Amino acid sequence: MRFEGTERYVASDDLRLAVNAVLTLQRPLLIKGEPGTGKTQLASEVAESLGMPLYQWHIKSTTKAQQGLYEYDAVSRLRDSQLGDPAVHDISNYIVKGVLWQAFESETPSVVLIDEIDKADIEFPNDLLRELDRMEFYVYETRQLVSARHRPIIFITSNNEKELPDAFLRRCFFHYINFPDKQTMASIINVHYPGLKQYLAREAMEVFFQLREVQGLKKRPSTSELLDWLKLLLADDLPEDLLRNRDRNSILPPLYGALLKNEQDIELAQRFVFMARQ
Repeated sequence: MRFEGTERYVASDDLRLAVNAVLTLQRPLLIKGEPGTGKTQLASEVAESLGMPLYQWHIKSTTKAQQGLYEYDAVSRLRDSQLGDPAVHDISNYIVKGVLWQAFESETPSVVLIDEIDKADIEFPNDLLRELDRMEFYVYETRQLVSARHRPIIFITSNNEKELPDAFLRRCFFHYINFPDKQTMASIINVHYPGLKQYLAREAMEVFFQLREVQGLKKRPSTSELLDWLKLLLADDLPEDLLRNRDRNSILPPLYGALLKNEQDIELAQRFVFMARQ
């Protein structure tokens, strides 16, 4: 098994090497990088490329590690007991399987995405150490040991909002997705908009990378936001030379709200572009 990228996802040599490394090591791949650089999409593309089912676990601030394994629905059991439902006599009827349980019992090797793990409580990664290491867990309500039929390929994404514990990091292979350079970005644009005229792609990238150079931005525009911006430019059928010959009284590009997401960044960008024109 080797991952060579897909038609819809431009993966750098380093990223392909990292994915193939975890296929060999059978360890989780911890991926960091700027928001919008394709961390989440990678798991989906690997699953499709290798012909494996994908199980996704999107983490929130309230998510507990136990939810990825299973949950015991005591409320439903109490309700059914009040209604005289005979199902209450079998506690397994009230065990709700989590994402990891579903992946563990998959008939074929699978891909698991644990998305934005740094959103959860600081103890969340530590609570999964045994399960990710041994690929098994115990269900206390039914006294059942659940072991993985096939060790899944696990992708874990993080936006670096919290530091992850050393014991957790030791069990992972780490890769940081660098922001694409102009050549790679041109390839990404070509994948999503194959019919886009070269001059428009070139002018859009010039504006985009110019905005990313503005010092002090709270949120620099990402790859996904560039693609959204291009989609808007094409949908609005704007004049061909609009980006090249923008009105000098209009400091920012058209539809800049797709690229800049708060008033402070807009003000900084206006100053930067004005000074650059001087």
